[in-house]
Amino acid sequence: MTSHRPIRIWDLPLRLFHWALVLCVVGLVVSAQIGGNAMVWHFRFGYAVISLLLFRLLWGLLGGHWSRFSSFLYAPSQLLRYLRGRRDFATDSGHSPLGALSVFAMLIALVLQVSTGLFSDDEISAAGPLTALVSNKIVSTATFYHSAIGKKIILALILLHLVAIGYYSWVKRQALVRAMITGDKVLDPETPASQDTLKTRLLALGLLASCGAIVAILLWVVRPT
Repeated sequence: MTSHRPIRIWDLPLRLFHWALVLCVVGLVVSAQIGGNAMVWHFRFGYAVISLLLFRLLWGLLGGHWSRFSSFLYAPSQLLRYLRGRRDFATDSGHSPLGALSVFAMLIALVLQVSTGLFSDDEISAAGPLTALVSNKIVSTATFYHSAIGKKIILALILLHLVAIGYYSWVKRQALVRAMITGDKVLDPETPASQDTLKTRLLALGLLASCGAIVAILLWVVRPT
């Protein structure tokens, strides 16, 4: 262990994405519970989440080594080995096989939630910007999923995520939260580091700005007048 040293695992764009997504999801949950005038902010948080998810898709292809999806796409056999206690530098460095499943589950759940939100209508004070473009049946189905199913799935995944963080922090003594703040983990020097330079950060900023612009333009173009 004495030969281990800090290795950059989570690049700054990924860390900022992670915490921005946390804030936006909290904002979505709180604004939905308040309702009324707060629904204006519910939609704003939703648009922000769409932009962040689009960015994460691109950063999963262009980001630092451990930010790329290819670094945590595990085969079933690798998951079984991990569950049996067999670990390697990949499972100890970036997302473990269980952590990877959690990440993909959350991303998919959020995509479904914000997508159905665009077509939802509570028939009281809030309607998604694209409800007029589809049939009443689609609106009804989207609304039911968004309010009765998707919300519960996301809350369950958040609870599972918090329990996992607590387990790894207190039982396995792995500072997952600190690593997502500093970006570094103390690992074997042979562990490949994620590239995290001014150039990659500017690239990420450009991608995020482009994603936000794409979402804004698409909503402006397709939203009924």
